[in-house]
Parts: sequence; structure tokens; C-alpha cells
Amino acid sequence: MSEYFSDASQSLSTLRDYLRFAVSRFYQTNLFFGHGSNDAYDEAAYLILHTLHLPIDTLEPFLDAHLTPTERDEVLDIINKRVEKRIPAAYLTHEAMLGEYRFYVDERVIVPRSFIAELLRNHLSPWVGEPESISSVLDMCTGSGCLAILATDAFPNASVDAVDISSDALEVARRNVDDYSLQDRVNLIESDLFDKLKGRKYDIIISNPPYVDAESVAALPQEYLHEPALSLGSGIDGLDATRKILKHAAEYLNDNGILIVEIGHNRDALEAAYPKLPFTWLDVSAGDEFVFMLHKNDLL
Repeated sequence: MSEYFSDASQSLSTLRDYLRFAVSRFYQTNLFFGHGSNDAYDEAAYLILHTLHLPIDTLEPFLDAHLTPTERDEVLDIINKRVEKRIPAAYLTHEAMLGEYRFYVDERVIVPRSFIAELLRNHLSPWVGEPESISSVLDMCTGSGCLAILATDAFPNASVDAVDISSDALEVARRNVDDYSLQDRVNLIESDLFDKLKGRKYDIIISNPPYVDAESVAALPQEYLHEPALSLGSGIDGLDATRKILKHAAEYLNDNGILIVEIGHNRDALEAAYPKLPFTWLDVSAGDEFVFMLHKNDLL
């Protein structure tokens, strides 16, 4: 640990002290926040509360509590790793949140963050009129399995196939599926997109595939370099995986089935590449240019 942190261990005492110190260091070193927290204060509070095994939504009662020597070392260690190695907070704590759901994560999977999660909380309404009628869902590029698990909640009678090309990612997904006791409802499949799904049909296909274009990949903050490269970049324009999904999805959709795909900031590029496809752009918290929907008939 650097001399800066050694000095802090001699000078700081209360949780409030360590929170102030962490926020100062995070701003001083220009950390990037894009993996769960939006700013230095929220991330510092989260990391400290998690390290001290305190409720992460309850800070005020503990601010003036004095830390033990062991606790001081543990808090400074996690702050140091965040600053010196630029490791995203989710990899330091091995957890990520999507709404009310908590998922195990490590560097074998991308840190969960998807606008599709927002849509699943509302059962894909109004595009799905009766969630109980959905019997089969495919989560393409499942990563940690987070969207597949959310889909079991959104569609209580559905079985979910969760597909990823990475066996390492599927090991993480297996842990999350087991944690939620969903082994009977979520089927994990190692496959390059649709390659090993021949003959299967789904009412809904959801996908948050790699979609970062080559120029943006080259300019990513250091925090993103801890994530699997396979989960981020997708060709020169970021649409390689999306093109394959659009090409084959109709074959795997039931009649009246729908495809929902997240594509980041690629709406203009996608519409230019497919001027005849009648994309429906779904409203999420960041706007209406990040997630599209198509019916099977649109794809045909």
C-alpha cells in the first residue's frame, strides 16, 4: 500500500473520516464510474459499508463509529485497489445489483447493466399482454445470467434458455441460477449465438450482446479493461453480433414471437444498415434509442 494510504491509517478514525478520504482520493485520481455507482460519494459509501458488513442503504447511524485496526486495514485496502488498479467496485465486492436482485460477479463476466432489466420489471408491457401465457424465453449472450433470472420473475410459467459463447461466463451464471434455486427453469447453454439451438422455438428472445464499436473500444476508460473483451466490442461499427441475431432470430421465434435487443448508442448505424426493418424503439430511463423490438413477421 502506498505511503499515502499508510499515512491515512494513522490519521483516520471514524467511518466518516474514511468516507471523506475515499471520496477525495476518487476525485483526485479521476476514477470512472459506470459499473453501478454514478459518483465518487455513492461508490465510496458502498465500498466502505460492504467491507464493514453493514447494510449498504444505511449510512447515517454509523458515520461517527470508530473503526477497529483490522477494519481500518480492510477499508483502506479496498479503497487502494479501486484507486491504484482501477478495478470496478462490482469486481471488488463480487456483487452487482439490478433492481431488487443481487448477482455474484467476477472478471469472467461483464458487470450487469442493461436497460432490458427495466423492461422486464414491467413484464415487457404493453408488448406482452399476458405474462402468464409466455412459456419459452431465450436470453442470448447471458453473461452472469442476470436477465435470464429476471425473465423467470417476469414470466412465471416460462422456461428460459440462457446462452453464452463463454464457458467461464456460464460458470458464473450457474452460481447465480443456483443462488436463486432456478435450476429447473433456467437452462444454461454454451453456444456461439444460435449454433446449438437447432429446432428450439421461443415466445421471446432478449439479448444484450456486445455492441461497442472499435473506435469506442480503443477509448474505453481503464475500468472497462477488467471486463471480458468478448463482451464489449463487436466489429468496426459494433453491430456484428446484432447482424447475426437479426439474420437468424425469426427461425427461432414462435408465431407472434418478439425479439428485443439492446444496442447502446448504435441506433443511427443500425437504421442505416437496415432501412426496411420497422424497428420499435422502447422507452427506458435513458431514452428511446437503446433497445429495439421486432416481431417475427417483421424479420420475415
